[in-house]
Amino acid sequence: MKNQNKIIEMFSAIAPTYDKANRVMSMGLDIQWRKDAVAAVLANFINRDVSVADIACGTGDMMGLWYERAKGYNANLTRLVGVDPSSGMLKVAKEKYPKFEFIQAHAADTKLEEKSVDVVSISYGIRNVVERVKALEEFNKILKTGGYLVVLEFTKPSKNGLVAKARDFYISKILPKIGEKISKNKEAYEYLPNSIEQFLDVETFKRELLNAGFSVEIAKSYTFEVSTLFLAKKVRDL
Repeated sequence: MKNQNKIIEMFSAIAPTYDKANRVMSMGLDIQWRKDAVAAVLANFINRDVSVADIACGTGDMMGLWYERAKGYNANLTRLVGVDPSSGMLKVAKEKYPKFEFIQAHAADTKLEEKSVDVVSISYGIRNVVERVKALEEFNKILKTGGYLVVLEFTKPSKNGLVAKARDFYISKILPKIGEKISKNKEAYEYLPNSIEQFLDVETFKRELLNAGFSVEIAKSYTFEVSTLFLAKKVRDL
């Protein structure tokens, strides 16, 4: 599925059950992965102002964590804005967080001003962006120099063997059935394993980040390389 509009429509369709499906399919582990990502960034903003743009914000899960956890680092959250192209996802996000700021826009064209935020985050969304390289260039543009890009994403495993085979079996055979049962949308959760298979491995994505003007400080994989955290610092303008 390479059509960006079709992908957006699919996510709008599953928005009402999206949070529940995520919790069940990851066995709740995605919450800890998100917390780790937020912590990795906020450690650089202790006793400082910080502005955050959460791209492909979906139902706002990551935004909720930014808001809650900034206080624990005594970071002054001067702006928190969610960006997503899906009206269905944003509808759910606004119901959960009515006081948060949201923009309906694409990752490759966020509508945010140049050098306007300290942090850009995107969780399990970059593989769904058809114009990925253009999106990384957009993230560079809206980040202040020295700002951080944090990415959580499903990545291809670097190793073969029984663990990798078990992981692939779970993602390709079990996850789609769980997702379909919860959402009643077979196509959306058949898309999930295909999108992971078509995405990059860790080293290839790190090279894309370098080409987009970032220095990769952390590339940490979780749970048999199902998910990977990338923390990258903007070191140059494009």
